[in-house]
Amino acid sequence: MRYECNNEKHKQPWQRGRRGSLCPKAMEPAMAQELLSDSEPVGDKRYAVHEGRAYCAQRHGADAWHGYPVGWVEVHESLRRKWLAEGRLRRRDVKKHWND
Repeated sequence: MRYECNNEKHKQPWQRGRRGSLCPKAMEPAMAQELLSDSEPVGDKRYAVHEGRAYCAQRHGADAWHGYPVGWVEVHESLRRKWLAEGRLRRRDVKKHWND
């Protein structure tokens, strides 16, 4: 799996029209690749957690993926429970970022 940055859609808040959720400014491609490598599959998407936020990755090529932050409401409940049990996630972070 290889991460490909999509700055136009997920980092530039000034673009017109519909845009994706915005990644934190400090999110570097190396960190995004690490999140992708550590992500877990759910259907045709992959999910990861970093500093209490949920990230979703989607394939857009043979082995190329792009990712973006999502609200916890989008992450399958079994995966949320798993990460809570493992201590990778806190309940207050789920509440704080439920609809991000």
